[in-house]
Amino acid sequence: MKTLLVLLLSFLFWGYSFPQDVTIKSLKAYSGKETDLPVLSGGQSLSIEFDVQSDYEPFLTVIFRFCDRNWKPTNNIFLLNQGGYTAYDLEFYTLPATVTDARYHIKGAFPDADGFVSFPFSGKWSYYITDSQDTSKVYANGKFFVVFNDVNLNTTIKNALLEDETFFPTDLAKVFNITSVLNLPEEFFPGYVDHLEIIENHKIEYPVIVDRNFNTNRRQYYWDGNRNFTFTARDIRPGNEYRQTDLRNFNKFGQREAKAQFDGLEYSRFFKQGREDLNGGFILTKFQDDYATYIDVTFSIRPPNSGFKNVYLVGSFNDWQVLPEYKMNDDYGVFKKTITLKRGIYDYQYVTADVVNNSLKNIDWYSLEGNGYETVNQYYLFLYYKDPNFGGYDRIIGYQKILNRSKWKN
Repeated sequence: MKTLLVLLLSFLFWGYSFPQDVTIKSLKAYSGKETDLPVLSGGQSLSIEFDVQSDYEPFLTVIFRFCDRNWKPTNNIFLLNQGGYTAYDLEFYTLPATVTDARYHIKGAFPDADGFVSFPFSGKWSYYITDSQDTSKVYANGKFFVVFNDVNLNTTIKNALLEDETFFPTDLAKVFNITSVLNLPEEFFPGYVDHLEIIENHKIEYPVIVDRNFNTNRRQYYWDGNRNFTFTARDIRPGNEYRQTDLRNFNKFGQREAKAQFDGLEYSRFFKQGREDLNGGFILTKFQDDYATYIDVTFSIRPPNSGFKNVYLVGSFNDWQVLPEYKMNDDYGVFKKTITLKRGIYDYQYVTADVVNNSLKNIDWYSLEGNGYETVNQYYLFLYYKDPNFGGYDRIIGYQKILNRSKWKN
């Protein structure tokens, strides 16, 4: 009887994974160049890789969802592609024993070779890394674009000045004017052309929108009544090249604790042009490397005066989001923040904001960093169309990536 009970219990638990204590670290998604915004066009695939801290071999699933223009996953049954948006049996590797804070590395490319994952619709997509046994348990998530480029965007960019208000310092008046002109192909109906979205480098959460329903002095839309459209944004500040920390040198950063800059304290760069950056991306030390471990990195800045009350650390390590948890601590005029990072190269900057009713308002990307025409940025332009097919969805019908000028070094 005892033997029968053991066999029965073994049968019940066979193939079952007990709940996992999992932490996802160093999540990266890219297509083509790893430092670019993840945009799939021309048959490209999406690469996703990350480290995992877990006591046991992780059993994870990636679920993909098509989204509307506001990144809300759709519930439209025609867009759910049942069975075609889930990736199982992810490839994983055991990290070197010298790596702290993580035990495994996982990566995959999608659409996958087995045909379980496909992206049949052009637009915004989200992915969710979940527990294989309980997909409602989401450990991490990210965003990417899928583009079927049906419309050519003829985009120009030029230097200009904002003239509708007074700025001090006057450098804050410097802007780029970005204009996209297009001729709509016959298969599209002009009334469904919706808006143009411009994303600077990796700032997905802070897009510039030129909407056909709202013309202002700074955002302008024109339609000739036939098939020609013009979208113009006249208020895009160039900013400065991002600050950068390079943590790959083990001899230079050999301890668990490190300073983002070897010299320690940083200052305003409003009147100092930065060096060439990664346009908001990051490059990690290869996961097989014995030194591809995690260290505690302290960022420190002394603003030029006491007028700066709320300073936030923003960078490629938090998807360029200004978040309360990245607020820097004021230590007698020196603002500090320590975060844990895997060895690699990261772009970052310091941002100020006001706290109003527990929300961040008046986000200022420029007062501590500067604003100059010499800055090189990548701009990703997406033309959206309110497609009536499949119950209606936000479709990207035009896409273009541009640089405002050639790369340079100082």
